[in-house]
Amino acid sequence: MSEISNLRLALLGAPNCGKSSLFNALTGGKAKVANYPGVTVEYRKGEFDLPGGQFVELLDLPGVYGDCGHSMDERVALDAVRGNLEGERAPDAILFMMDASHINTHLHNVLQAKNHGLPIILVLNMMDMAARDGITIDLPELERELGIPVISCVAVRASGRDALLDYLDDWGGDVSFGSAVLPDAEMGDLKALQAKARSITLNTVTRAQRAETFSQRIDNWVLNPVIGPIILFLILFVMFQAVYTWSGPAMDLIETGMGALQAGAAAVLPDGLITSLVSDGMIAGVGAVLVFLPQIIILFAFILILEASGYMARAAFLVDTLMAKVGLNGRAFIPLLSSFACAIPGIMAARTIEQERDRLTTILIAPLMTCAARWPVYLMIIGAFIPETKTGPFSTQGLVLFGLVVVGVVFAFIMAAIFKRTLARGESSSLLIELPSYKAPVFKDYLIGLWDRAMIFVNRAGRIILPASIVIWVMTSFPRNAEALENTYAGMIGNILLPLVRPIGFNLEMAISLIPAMAAREVAVSSLATIYAVSDYETEGRMSDVVAANWSMATGLAFLAWFVFAPQCLSTFAIIKKETNSWKWPLFAFAYLFVLAYIAAGLTFHTATAFGL
Repeated sequence: MSEISNLRLALLGAPNCGKSSLFNALTGGKAKVANYPGVTVEYRKGEFDLPGGQFVELLDLPGVYGDCGHSMDERVALDAVRGNLEGERAPDAILFMMDASHINTHLHNVLQAKNHGLPIILVLNMMDMAARDGITIDLPELERELGIPVISCVAVRASGRDALLDYLDDWGGDVSFGSAVLPDAEMGDLKALQAKARSITLNTVTRAQRAETFSQRIDNWVLNPVIGPIILFLILFVMFQAVYTWSGPAMDLIETGMGALQAGAAAVLPDGLITSLVSDGMIAGVGAVLVFLPQIIILFAFILILEASGYMARAAFLVDTLMAKVGLNGRAFIPLLSSFACAIPGIMAARTIEQERDRLTTILIAPLMTCAARWPVYLMIIGAFIPETKTGPFSTQGLVLFGLVVVGVVFAFIMAAIFKRTLARGESSSLLIELPSYKAPVFKDYLIGLWDRAMIFVNRAGRIILPASIVIWVMTSFPRNAEALENTYAGMIGNILLPLVRPIGFNLEMAISLIPAMAAREVAVSSLATIYAVSDYETEGRMSDVVAANWSMATGLAFLAWFVFAPQCLSTFAIIKKETNSWKWPLFAFAYLFVLAYIAAGLTFHTATAFGL
């Protein structure tokens, strides 16, 4: 037996088979767990100890459908297995993971994986879901036919992982097990490989005669060409309504807490610059953004449930026909949906798109999705100028918010149609997507995901918003003899921009806030909070109250229209450069977004002014 002190295993398999769930469970890591293809776009490393003390390094690789490497994320996985990643050695063995309910679909991928010449363990995950759907698998016979170990697994349960851990513990690093030698020559022939996989499946898998599985019964409604889109629309509509109707008490609590902090700071600190810095700069700036945290949590509470349940793949299928009209396919839906959290992971998730032209188009339109950083701006302006009334049974503010999101999506489709007919001309690939079985979210993974989303928002408050608020406070507080905002350093800089943005209805305070907003969109809110706190303005209540007291509706709506299209934060342009390996595309993205934002803000301002707003 050849013992390895530090054993390296690679998790390989199709998207959505549970690799990240197993990775999380074994390593305690926080790789994102979701129930749609394309969730893992970069490999992750984690460590764990087997019951016998053996140390294991585990690689969580992107999903693959074979060894062709059609998309970027597949190439990352194959390079990792082959030892072609710079600075990384090849794994000692492969844990090939498969959804037991779809064994007939992916078994040929296991045979194909033998071409890597590494020891392989086949891990059949979700065996409980397979049993639910009437699928029975003869594990000893399957193991004999494949010539490699086959382990039953339910990755999300501790008891469901015991068989795998026991096997690895008994194995102890003996690399002579499994398929350490290359397979037969016929395995290089894809047709022969698929034929052999079908033969093995017939010999080892039986399916109970049932009229319909649980998932199929649901899909009769969810994927209906008429009812399905209505269900998708209603889900999204309810999600945005909930953002307003459920968040009020928590927002009031945060607002009260921030007010108490400001009062406490004023009570214990001496009058002067220090008190102003802490109260008007730090607390006012950060608090103006943190007050929207409950709404962000509600938004992602919905998104994570949709991901974990298996609905997202259905949503991609439903929008495929619509996206085909603009030259894309439903696979672009997942990166675009990810962009509702942040454009950066959305752009990275475009690696799952096989056609480079489609991938480029998706990257360029991802910034038009309503990322979480826009939400504080939207919520501030809507709270200032849209009354808290009902339109029928619905919140008027929620309807406006939903409308803004729809506007972003519509213009994303418009720009996609333009790009596909100009910059990225070419035929689009058709959508081939595997629909996973429906399942209830794993509560622990769900809470971890929700906590991670919330902490990303909170951490940005510490890493970006707090320093930006301090800088804005300094710029608006000095020189000390300044009699008005325009005489401060911030005012001097804002006055340089003012001639450019005054025609679209922006005032000096708005012009100043645009500069730090390039670091993160929500910094515009914290900057305005600091500006108005330092200046002699009425600042009682939330920023929405401050804005309502000092801006006209036409000005506020123009600011809102600007942020629907505004150029993204610098981090987004950096990731576009990284993903396209060129400065041409981030500069192009900045230019076209700036033009759209300027035109939209100008039209909104002058139209609202014409109507007396």
